Amino acid sequence: MRPKYPRHSVEKALRISRAILEQNAGKACTPKEAAAYLGMKAQGPFNVEVGSGIKYGFLERPESGKIKPTDLARQILRPKNAESALEGYRTAVLQAPDISEVYKHYRGENLPDDVFFKNTIADSFSIPEDSFEDFKQVFVESLQTAQLVNDHTGKLRVLDVSEESSSPEDKDERIKRMGAKVTVHSTDTCFVMQPFAAPLGGYYDKIYKPAIEKAGLQAVRADAEIFATGKIMDQVWRGINSAKVLVAELTSRNPNVFYELGLAHALKKPVVLISSNENDVPFDLHHIRVIYYEMSDPFWGNKLIDKVAENILSALRNPEEAIFRSGDISA
Repeated sequence: MRPKYPRHSVEKALRISRAILEQNAGKACTPKEAAAYLGMKAQGPFNVEVGSGIKYGFLERPESGKIKPTDLARQILRPKNAESALEGYRTAVLQAPDISEVYKHYRGENLPDDVFFKNTIADSFSIPEDSFEDFKQVFVESLQTAQLVNDHTGKLRVLDVSEESSSPEDKDERIKRMGAKVTVHSTDTCFVMQPFAAPLGGYYDKIYKPAIEKAGLQAVRADAEIFATGKIMDQVWRGINSAKVLVAELTSRNPNVFYELGLAHALKKPVVLISSNENDVPFDLHHIRVIYYEMSDPFWGNKLIDKVAENILSALRNPEEAIFRSGDISA
């Protein structure tokens, strides 16, 4: 199956729309005429470029044999204010096939090293390995143009604008689609490893329990559910051992959380890692997916609930993304 993503970055895919606007006042024209505006022939490379423009929503076919720039292309090329062009770029990226889905997968996270990135887009998005370099270039350039990625200590962090760009219904539907691809029983649990003291301790009821239930599992936390009787560590061990997936809040480098995380890794359990501070994530965990949240974002709580739910389901479907393997770390 051929990959669906546009073969040009979002900026390069505007070239035909720009030419039609500048040389034909934005009116519909034939592909041959549009190609001539660019000094090209209406053949292979030009047709691929037309396809990219259509996939981003920059070109439309108002009638058979004609193409013309869309309102979205005009919004970017003829912006009415400083924010208009950026909003247009983001709209284009977030509706482009494959690019939008990979963005949603990694939003709020650092892009992984190439070997893991290649495996994920091949396994989860059916993009062939021999298309990886091409896809990565288009993907990264497009996110940079749309200001959906920035540099964090040498890693590319994918920004989460889901609250501004997606309706609650769209987000719920995405989680339902992901849930349909995994088997979750009503008795399956997700064990939460987090500090108990405020403010982090309060995230259990506000963030993690709702997220886990949204993914269809039962939320379990040591202090609330299993510390009532018996030896504490025996019950922690049983809670971790019986969990189908786990969540670890790494913010503040809490030693109890790290100890429990070590137990989970020893059992080869998939763990969804979360932190508000990249410095709180140990170096040897950087190859595993980590959700980073920004508390300065007024929507951070809602975004985190949805993202944790999605990553739980993703970890169940592709546990290799969330299981610690010492062999993945370079000496």
